[in-house]
Amino acid sequence: MGKDLIFKALRHEKTDEIPWVPFAGVHAGQLKGYTAEEMLTNADNIVESLKEVAKLYQPDGLPVIFDLQVEAEILGCELMWAKDNPPSVKSHPLAGDNKGIPCLCQLPTPESGRLPMILDAKRRVKKELGDEIALYGLICGPFTLASHLRGSEIFMDMMKDKEYVKELMDFCAQVSIKMCEMYIDAGMDVIAVVDPLISQVSPKMIEKMLSDSFKGVFDYIRSRDVFSCFFVCGNATSQIKVMCEMGPDGISVDENVDLPKAKEVSDGYNVCIGGNIPLTTTMLHGTQEDNTKGVIDLLDSIEDKRNFILSPGCDMPYATPRENTIACAQACKNPDGARKLIENYSSSFDDIEVDIPDYANEEKVIIELFLLDPEQCAACTYMKASAVDAFDEMKDIAEIREYKYFIKEDIARTRKMGIANLPTMCIDGEPKFISIIPSKDELLAAVKAAAAKKGK
Repeated sequence: MGKDLIFKALRHEKTDEIPWVPFAGVHAGQLKGYTAEEMLTNADNIVESLKEVAKLYQPDGLPVIFDLQVEAEILGCELMWAKDNPPSVKSHPLAGDNKGIPCLCQLPTPESGRLPMILDAKRRVKKELGDEIALYGLICGPFTLASHLRGSEIFMDMMKDKEYVKELMDFCAQVSIKMCEMYIDAGMDVIAVVDPLISQVSPKMIEKMLSDSFKGVFDYIRSRDVFSCFFVCGNATSQIKVMCEMGPDGISVDENVDLPKAKEVSDGYNVCIGGNIPLTTTMLHGTQEDNTKGVIDLLDSIEDKRNFILSPGCDMPYATPRENTIACAQACKNPDGARKLIENYSSSFDDIEVDIPDYANEEKVIIELFLLDPEQCAACTYMKASAVDAFDEMKDIAEIREYKYFIKEDIARTRKMGIANLPTMCIDGEPKFISIIPSKDELLAAVKAAAAKKGK
Protein backbone atom coordinates (compact mmCIF):
# COMPACT_ATOMS: atom_id res chain seq x y z
CA MET A 1 0.00 0.00 0.00
CA GLY A 2 1.39 3.39 -0.99
CA LYS A 3 0.68 4.97 2.35
CA ASP A 4 2.95 2.43 4.06
CA LEU A 5 5.78 3.27 1.64
CA ILE A 6 5.64 6.92 2.70
CA PHE A 7 5.53 6.01 6.37
CA LYS A 8 8.51 3.65 6.00
CA ALA A 9 10.53 6.32 4.20
CA LEU A 10 9.77 8.87 6.92
CA ARG A 11 10.63 6.28 9.58
CA HIS A 12 13.96 5.84 7.73
CA GLU A 13 13.27 2.20 6.96
CA LYS A 14 14.18 0.34 3.78
CA THR A 15 11.40 0.23 1.17
CA ASP A 16 10.82 -2.29 -1.61
CA GLU A 17 10.23 0.53 -4.08
CA ILE A 18 10.68 4.29 -4.19
CA PRO A 19 7.71 6.24 -2.78
CA TRP A 20 6.17 8.75 -5.20
CA VAL A 21 4.37 12.01 -4.33
CA PRO A 22 3.15 14.19 -7.22
CA PHE A 23 2.70 17.75 -5.97
CA ALA A 24 -0.42 18.19 -8.06
CA GLY A 25 -1.70 21.43 -6.52
CA VAL A 26 -3.73 23.54 -8.93
CA HIS A 27 -2.71 21.09 -11.67
CA ALA A 28 -5.18 18.68 -10.06
CA GLY A 29 -7.95 21.13 -10.93
CA GLN A 30 -6.75 21.36 -14.51
CA LEU A 31 -7.36 17.63 -14.88
CA LYS A 32 -11.09 18.27 -14.35
CA GLY A 33 -11.29 21.61 -16.16
CA TYR A 34 -11.21 23.89 -13.12
CA THR A 35 -9.21 27.12 -12.88
CA ALA A 36 -6.84 27.57 -9.96
CA GLU A 37 -9.37 29.80 -8.19
CA GLU A 38 -12.18 27.28 -8.74
CA MET A 39 -9.91 24.55 -7.37
CA LEU A 40 -8.85 26.47 -4.26
CA THR A 41 -12.23 27.85 -3.23
CA ASN A 42 -14.53 24.84 -3.60
CA ALA A 43 -14.35 21.62 -1.57
CA ASP A 44 -16.31 19.61 -4.16
CA ASN A 45 -13.78 20.56 -6.84
CA ILE A 46 -10.84 19.63 -4.60
CA VAL A 47 -12.27 16.18 -3.82
CA GLU A 48 -13.20 15.48 -7.45
CA SER A 49 -9.79 16.63 -8.73
CA LEU A 50 -7.76 14.64 -6.22
CA LYS A 51 -9.71 11.48 -7.03
CA GLU A 52 -8.62 12.02 -10.64
CA VAL A 53 -5.00 12.48 -9.53
CA ALA A 54 -5.18 9.22 -7.58
CA LYS A 55 -6.57 7.39 -10.60
CA LEU A 56 -4.06 8.74 -13.14
CA TYR A 57 -0.80 9.12 -11.20
CA GLN A 58 -0.77 6.19 -8.72
CA PRO A 59 0.51 8.38 -5.85
CA ASP A 60 1.80 6.97 -2.59
CA GLY A 61 1.34 10.38 -1.00
CA LEU A 62 -0.62 13.46 -2.04
CA PRO A 63 -1.04 17.06 -0.88
CA VAL A 64 -4.69 18.01 -0.44
CA ILE A 65 -4.07 21.63 -1.48
CA PHE A 66 -0.89 23.56 -2.32
CA ASP A 67 -1.60 27.19 -1.41
CA LEU A 68 0.83 29.16 0.77
CA GLN A 69 -1.47 32.17 1.00
CA VAL A 70 -4.22 30.70 3.18
CA GLU A 71 -2.69 32.02 6.43
CA ALA A 72 -1.72 35.36 4.86
CA GLU A 73 -5.30 35.92 3.68
CA ILE A 74 -6.62 35.22 7.19
CA LEU A 75 -4.18 37.77 8.64
CA GLY A 76 -5.22 40.57 6.30
CA CYS A 77 -3.12 40.23 3.14
CA GLU A 78 -4.96 40.97 -0.09
CA LEU A 79 -4.61 38.21 -2.65
CA MET A 80 -4.37 38.41 -6.43
CA TRP A 81 -5.99 35.41 -8.10
CA ALA A 82 -4.99 33.79 -11.39
CA LYS A 83 -6.53 31.13 -13.61
CA ASP A 84 -3.45 28.92 -13.71
CA ASN A 85 -1.55 29.64 -10.48
CA PRO A 86 -2.26 29.72 -6.76
CA PRO A 87 -2.99 33.27 -5.59
CA SER A 88 -0.15 35.64 -4.81
CA VAL A 89 0.07 38.14 -1.96
CA LYS A 90 -0.81 41.64 -3.17
CA SER A 91 -0.54 43.67 0.04
CA HIS A 92 1.47 43.45 3.25
CA PRO A 93 -0.42 44.68 6.34
CA LEU A 94 2.75 45.24 8.40
CA ALA A 95 4.68 47.09 5.68
CA GLY A 96 6.20 50.53 6.24
CA ASP A 97 4.83 52.46 9.20
CA ASN A 98 2.48 49.60 10.10
CA LYS A 99 5.40 47.59 11.45
CA GLY A 100 4.27 45.67 14.51
CA ILE A 101 3.21 42.29 15.88
CA PRO A 102 -0.35 41.05 15.25
CA CYS A 103 -2.59 40.35 18.22
CA LEU A 104 -2.94 36.73 19.38
CA CYS A 105 -6.68 37.15 18.83
CA GLN A 106 -5.85 36.98 15.09
CA LEU A 107 -4.62 33.38 15.30
CA PRO A 108 -6.62 31.23 12.86
CA THR A 109 -9.58 29.15 13.97
CA PRO A 110 -11.64 26.57 12.04
CA GLU A 111 -13.97 29.45 11.07
CA SER A 112 -11.25 31.71 9.62
CA GLY A 113 -10.99 32.65 5.94
CA ARG A 114 -11.21 29.65 3.60
CA LEU A 115 -10.52 27.16 6.40
CA PRO A 116 -14.13 25.87 6.72
CA MET A 117 -13.98 24.83 3.05
CA ILE A 118 -10.40 23.51 3.28
CA LEU A 119 -11.05 21.44 6.41
CA ASP A 120 -14.19 20.02 4.86
CA ALA A 121 -12.19 19.02 1.77
CA LYS A 122 -9.46 17.40 3.87
CA ARG A 123 -11.94 15.33 5.85
CA ARG A 124 -13.69 14.18 2.68
CA VAL A 125 -10.44 13.36 0.87
CA LYS A 126 -9.37 11.40 3.97
CA LYS A 127 -12.55 9.35 3.74
CA GLU A 128 -12.23 8.80 -0.02
CA LEU A 129 -8.47 8.21 -0.39
CA GLY A 130 -6.89 8.09 3.06
CA ASP A 131 -6.81 4.32 3.46
CA GLU A 132 -4.42 3.90 0.51
CA ILE A 133 -2.62 7.25 0.17
CA ALA A 134 -0.66 9.27 2.74
CA LEU A 135 -2.27 12.72 2.79
CA TYR A 136 -0.12 15.82 3.19
CA GLY A 137 -1.38 18.95 4.88
CA LEU A 138 0.70 21.89 3.65
CA ILE A 139 1.12 25.00 5.78
CA CYS A 140 2.97 28.23 5.05
CA GLY A 141 6.22 28.25 7.02
CA PRO A 142 6.80 30.96 9.65
CA PHE A 143 9.44 32.93 7.71
CA THR A 144 7.54 33.07 4.43
CA LEU A 145 4.43 34.04 6.40
CA ALA A 146 6.41 36.81 8.10
CA SER A 147 7.49 38.06 4.68
CA HIS A 148 3.88 38.01 3.47
CA LEU A 149 2.94 40.23 6.42
CA ARG A 150 5.92 42.59 6.36
CA GLY A 151 6.90 42.45 2.68
CA SER A 152 10.48 42.64 1.41
CA GLU A 153 11.34 44.92 4.35
CA ILE A 154 11.71 41.76 6.44
CA PHE A 155 15.19 41.29 4.94
CA MET A 156 16.31 44.74 6.07
CA ASP A 157 14.76 44.05 9.49
CA MET A 158 17.04 41.03 9.77
CA MET A 159 20.00 43.40 9.61
CA LYS A 160 18.67 46.32 11.63
CA ASP A 161 15.99 45.01 14.00
CA LYS A 162 16.72 41.42 14.95
CA GLU A 163 14.48 41.46 18.02
CA TYR A 164 11.49 42.49 15.92
CA VAL A 165 12.15 39.61 13.50
CA LYS A 166 12.29 37.16 16.41
CA GLU A 167 9.00 38.49 17.83
CA LEU A 168 7.28 38.31 14.45
CA MET A 169 8.66 34.80 13.92
CA ASP A 170 7.29 33.73 17.31
CA PHE A 171 3.83 34.94 16.29
CA CYS A 172 4.04 33.25 12.89
CA ALA A 173 5.14 30.01 14.53
CA GLN A 174 2.02 30.14 16.70
CA VAL A 175 -0.04 30.55 13.52
CA SER A 176 1.75 27.51 12.06
CA ILE A 177 1.02 25.43 15.14
CA LYS A 178 -2.68 26.33 15.01
CA MET A 179 -2.77 25.30 11.33
CA CYS A 180 -1.01 22.03 12.18
CA GLU A 181 -3.54 21.35 14.92
CA MET A 182 -6.50 21.81 12.58
CA TYR A 183 -4.97 19.83 9.72
CA ILE A 184 -3.99 16.94 11.99
CA ASP A 185 -7.50 16.90 13.48
CA ALA A 186 -8.82 16.71 9.88
CA GLY A 187 -6.84 13.51 9.33
CA MET A 188 -3.62 14.58 7.61
CA ASP A 189 -0.84 11.99 7.85
CA VAL A 190 2.08 14.31 7.07
CA ILE A 191 2.36 18.02 7.82
CA ALA A 192 4.60 19.81 5.34
CA VAL A 193 5.99 23.14 6.48
CA VAL A 194 6.55 24.94 3.17
CA ASP A 195 8.95 27.86 3.43
CA PRO A 196 10.39 28.89 0.04
CA LEU A 197 12.28 31.88 1.40
CA ILE A 198 14.56 29.89 3.71
CA SER A 199 16.91 29.49 0.74
CA GLN A 200 17.36 33.28 0.72
CA VAL A 201 18.83 33.45 4.23
CA SER A 202 22.31 32.43 5.34
CA PRO A 203 22.56 29.44 7.71
CA LYS A 204 24.09 31.69 10.37
CA MET A 205 21.13 34.10 10.28
CA ILE A 206 18.70 31.19 10.28
CA GLU A 207 20.28 29.83 13.45
CA LYS A 208 20.24 33.25 15.17
CA MET A 209 16.72 34.38 14.29
CA LEU A 210 14.58 31.64 12.73
CA SER A 211 15.50 28.16 13.97
CA ASP A 212 13.75 28.28 17.34
CA SER A 213 10.41 29.09 15.71
CA PHE A 214 10.71 26.22 13.24
CA LYS A 215 11.82 23.80 15.96
CA GLY A 216 8.71 24.70 17.94
CA VAL A 217 6.50 23.80 14.98
CA PHE A 218 8.25 20.48 14.32
CA ASP A 219 8.18 19.63 18.04
CA TYR A 220 4.42 20.20 18.07
CA ILE A 221 3.88 17.97 15.03
CA ARG A 222 5.94 15.22 16.65
CA SER A 223 3.95 15.56 19.88
CA ARG A 224 0.83 14.69 17.87
CA ASP A 225 2.44 11.47 16.51
CA VAL A 226 2.30 12.73 12.94
CA PHE A 227 5.13 12.91 10.39
CA SER A 228 6.63 16.21 9.29
CA CYS A 229 8.38 17.48 6.17
CA PHE A 230 10.19 20.74 5.49
CA PHE A 231 9.78 22.02 1.91
CA VAL A 232 12.10 24.69 0.51
CA CYS A 233 12.56 26.20 -2.96
CA GLY A 234 15.60 27.68 -4.69
CA ASN A 235 19.27 26.92 -4.18
CA ALA A 236 19.07 25.65 -0.60
CA THR A 237 22.34 23.73 -0.81
CA SER A 238 23.95 25.60 2.08
CA GLN A 239 20.76 25.45 4.15
CA ILE A 240 20.28 21.65 4.12
CA LYS A 241 22.28 21.13 7.31
CA VAL A 242 20.45 23.74 9.36
CA MET A 243 17.09 22.52 8.02
CA CYS A 244 17.86 19.00 9.23
CA GLU A 245 18.91 20.36 12.62
CA MET A 246 15.42 21.85 13.10
CA GLY A 247 14.06 18.31 13.53
CA PRO A 248 11.75 17.39 10.62
CA ASP A 249 11.27 13.78 9.57
CA GLY A 250 11.88 14.78 5.96
CA ILE A 251 12.88 17.67 3.72
CA SER A 252 12.04 18.37 0.09
CA VAL A 253 14.09 20.39 -2.42
CA ASP A 254 13.77 21.55 -6.02
CA GLU A 255 16.02 21.23 -9.07
CA ASN A 256 18.32 24.04 -7.91
CA VAL A 257 19.81 21.56 -5.44
CA ASP A 258 22.20 18.73 -6.34
CA LEU A 259 20.10 16.01 -4.75
CA PRO A 260 22.76 13.30 -4.31
CA LYS A 261 25.04 15.77 -2.48
CA ALA A 262 22.15 17.08 -0.40
CA LYS A 263 21.20 13.51 0.48
CA GLU A 264 24.68 12.88 1.85
CA VAL A 265 24.00 15.71 4.33
CA SER A 266 20.44 14.66 5.20
CA ASP A 267 21.47 11.02 5.61
CA GLY A 268 23.97 12.17 8.21
CA TYR A 269 21.00 13.37 10.27
CA ASN A 270 18.84 10.36 9.30
CA VAL A 271 16.34 12.70 7.63
CA CYS A 272 14.38 11.63 4.56
CA ILE A 273 14.79 13.81 1.46
CA GLY A 274 12.35 14.35 -1.40
CA GLY A 275 12.62 15.82 -4.87
CA ASN A 276 13.44 17.00 -7.42
CA ILE A 277 12.06 16.43 -10.92
CA PRO A 278 12.49 19.71 -12.88
CA LEU A 279 9.17 21.49 -13.16
CA THR A 280 9.40 23.41 -16.43
CA THR A 281 12.11 22.00 -18.68
CA THR A 282 10.98 18.43 -17.98
CA MET A 283 7.44 18.23 -16.61
CA LEU A 284 5.89 21.21 -18.42
CA HIS A 285 7.84 21.48 -21.67
CA GLY A 286 9.34 17.99 -22.01
CA THR A 287 8.01 14.82 -23.61
CA GLN A 288 7.08 11.54 -21.97
CA GLU A 289 10.54 10.27 -22.91
CA ASP A 290 12.18 13.33 -21.31
CA ASN A 291 10.28 12.68 -18.08
CA THR A 292 11.09 8.98 -18.07
CA LYS A 293 14.78 9.76 -18.62
CA GLY A 294 14.75 12.46 -15.93
CA VAL A 295 13.30 10.13 -13.30
CA ILE A 296 15.62 7.24 -14.16
CA ASP A 297 18.67 9.53 -14.08
CA LEU A 298 17.58 10.85 -10.70
CA LEU A 299 17.00 7.38 -9.26
CA ASP A 300 20.33 6.14 -10.64
CA SER A 301 22.17 9.11 -9.09
CA ILE A 302 21.25 7.92 -5.59
CA GLU A 303 23.19 4.96 -4.23
CA ASP A 304 21.27 4.45 -0.99
CA LYS A 305 17.54 4.48 -1.83
CA ARG A 306 16.56 4.57 1.85
CA ASN A 307 15.40 7.96 3.11
CA PHE A 308 14.17 9.11 -0.32
CA ILE A 309 10.80 10.12 -1.78
CA LEU A 310 10.49 10.98 -5.48
CA SER A 311 8.52 14.12 -6.23
CA PRO A 312 8.49 17.18 -8.48
CA GLY A 313 10.69 20.07 -7.38
CA CYS A 314 7.66 21.98 -6.09
CA ASP A 315 4.01 22.58 -6.95
CA MET A 316 3.52 21.25 -10.50
CA PRO A 317 2.72 23.83 -13.20
CA TYR A 318 -1.00 24.04 -13.91
CA ALA A 319 -0.62 23.07 -17.59
CA THR A 320 1.70 20.09 -17.04
CA PRO A 321 0.65 17.46 -19.62
CA ARG A 322 -0.89 14.52 -17.81
CA GLU A 323 1.06 12.09 -19.98
CA ASN A 324 4.32 13.54 -18.60
CA THR A 325 3.28 12.94 -15.01
CA ILE A 326 2.09 9.45 -15.90
CA ALA A 327 5.56 8.82 -17.38
CA CYS A 328 7.15 9.90 -14.08
CA ALA A 329 4.86 7.59 -12.13
CA GLN A 330 5.55 4.62 -14.41
CA ALA A 331 9.32 5.19 -14.31
CA CYS A 332 9.18 5.24 -10.51
CA LYS A 333 7.01 2.12 -10.27
CA ASN A 334 8.75 0.14 -13.02
CA PRO A 335 12.31 1.48 -13.42
CA ASP A 336 13.62 -1.60 -15.26
CA GLY A 337 10.94 -1.33 -17.92
CA ALA A 338 11.53 2.43 -18.16
CA ARG A 339 15.24 1.93 -18.81
CA LYS A 340 14.41 -0.15 -21.88
CA LEU A 341 12.14 2.59 -23.20
CA ILE A 342 14.93 5.18 -23.16
CA GLU A 343 17.80 3.09 -24.55
CA ASN A 344 17.91 5.30 -27.67
CA TYR A 345 16.97 8.54 -25.92
CA SER A 346 17.81 11.95 -27.38
CA SER A 347 16.71 15.23 -25.84
CA SER A 348 13.63 16.88 -27.34
CA PHE A 349 14.46 20.36 -26.04
CA ASP A 350 15.98 22.46 -28.77
CA ASP A 351 17.47 25.73 -27.58
CA ILE A 352 16.00 28.76 -29.28
CA GLU A 353 18.38 31.36 -30.67
CA VAL A 354 18.56 34.41 -28.41
CA ASP A 355 20.58 37.61 -28.61
CA ILE A 356 22.69 38.49 -25.58
CA PRO A 357 23.06 42.28 -25.09
CA ASP A 358 26.36 44.01 -25.67
CA TYR A 359 26.35 45.22 -22.08
CA ALA A 360 29.43 47.44 -22.34
CA ASN A 361 27.85 49.49 -25.11
CA GLU A 362 24.33 49.70 -23.71
CA GLU A 363 23.40 53.20 -22.64
CA LYS A 364 22.02 52.08 -19.26
CA VAL A 365 22.94 49.39 -16.77
CA ILE A 366 20.80 46.33 -17.49
CA ILE A 367 19.30 44.54 -14.50
CA GLU A 368 18.13 41.10 -15.59
CA LEU A 369 15.84 39.04 -13.38
CA PHE A 370 15.93 35.31 -14.10
CA LEU A 371 12.89 33.93 -12.28
CA LEU A 372 11.01 30.66 -11.99
CA ASP A 373 7.63 32.37 -11.76
CA PRO A 374 7.21 35.78 -10.09
CA GLU A 375 3.57 35.04 -9.27
CA GLN A 376 3.96 31.54 -7.83
CA CYS A 377 7.52 31.45 -6.45
CA ALA A 378 7.80 33.52 -3.26
CA ALA A 379 11.57 33.98 -3.58
CA CYS A 380 11.06 35.23 -7.16
CA THR A 381 8.32 37.59 -6.02
CA TYR A 382 10.55 39.23 -3.43
CA MET A 383 13.59 39.40 -5.70
CA LYS A 384 11.48 41.20 -8.31
CA ALA A 385 10.07 43.49 -5.61
CA SER A 386 13.58 44.42 -4.47
CA ALA A 387 14.39 45.73 -7.97
CA VAL A 388 11.04 47.46 -8.43
CA ASP A 389 11.22 49.12 -5.00
CA ALA A 390 14.64 50.59 -5.79
CA PHE A 391 13.86 51.59 -9.37
CA ASP A 392 12.92 55.23 -8.75
CA GLU A 393 16.39 55.85 -7.33
CA MET A 394 18.20 54.32 -10.32
CA LYS A 395 15.88 54.78 -13.29
CA ASP A 396 18.17 57.38 -14.88
CA ILE A 397 21.04 54.89 -15.10
CA ALA A 398 19.38 51.45 -15.21
CA GLU A 399 16.58 49.40 -16.73
CA ILE A 400 15.00 46.13 -15.61
CA ARG A 401 14.39 43.10 -17.82
CA GLU A 402 12.49 40.06 -16.58
CA TYR A 403 12.73 36.45 -17.78
CA LYS A 404 10.48 33.62 -16.66
CA TYR A 405 11.57 30.00 -16.67
CA PHE A 406 8.22 28.68 -17.87
CA ILE A 407 8.59 30.50 -21.24
CA LYS A 408 10.63 28.51 -23.76
CA GLU A 409 12.54 31.53 -25.08
CA ASP A 410 13.41 32.58 -21.55
CA ILE A 411 14.59 29.06 -20.72
CA ALA A 412 16.90 29.22 -23.73
CA ARG A 413 18.25 32.61 -22.58
CA THR A 414 18.78 31.31 -19.05
CA ARG A 415 20.78 28.38 -20.37
CA LYS A 416 22.82 30.50 -22.79
CA MET A 417 23.70 32.88 -19.95
CA GLY A 418 24.87 29.92 -17.86
CA ILE A 419 22.43 30.68 -15.03
CA ALA A 420 22.43 27.59 -12.83
CA ASN A 421 20.21 28.70 -9.94
CA LEU A 422 16.90 30.56 -9.83
CA PRO A 423 16.06 33.22 -8.93
CA THR A 424 19.18 35.12 -10.02
CA MET A 425 19.68 38.83 -10.60
CA CYS A 426 22.33 39.86 -13.13
CA ILE A 427 23.87 43.32 -13.41
CA ASP A 428 25.18 43.97 -16.92
CA GLY A 429 25.41 40.25 -17.58
CA GLU A 430 27.15 39.33 -14.32
CA PRO A 431 25.21 37.08 -11.90
CA LYS A 432 25.30 39.37 -8.87
CA PHE A 433 22.61 38.05 -6.53
CA ILE A 434 22.18 34.27 -6.82
CA SER A 435 19.21 32.97 -4.82
CA ILE A 436 19.74 35.92 -2.49
CA ILE A 437 17.42 38.92 -2.27
CA PRO A 438 19.49 42.13 -2.08
CA SER A 439 18.69 45.03 0.19
CA LYS A 440 18.02 48.35 -1.52
CA ASP A 441 21.45 49.63 -0.48
CA GLU A 442 23.20 46.53 -1.87
CA LEU A 443 21.36 46.75 -5.17
CA LEU A 444 21.94 50.49 -5.61
CA ALA A 445 25.63 50.07 -4.85
CA ALA A 446 25.95 47.31 -7.46
CA VAL A 447 24.11 49.36 -10.10
CA LYS A 448 26.16 52.48 -9.41
CA ALA A 449 29.39 50.50 -9.64
CA ALA A 450 28.29 49.11 -13.03
CA ALA A 451 27.33 52.61 -14.20
CA ALA A 452 30.74 53.92 -13.17
CA LYS A 453 32.36 51.34 -15.46
CA LYS A 454 30.37 52.83 -18.32
CA GLY A 455 31.50 56.30 -17.32
CA LYS A 456 28.01 57.31 -16.26
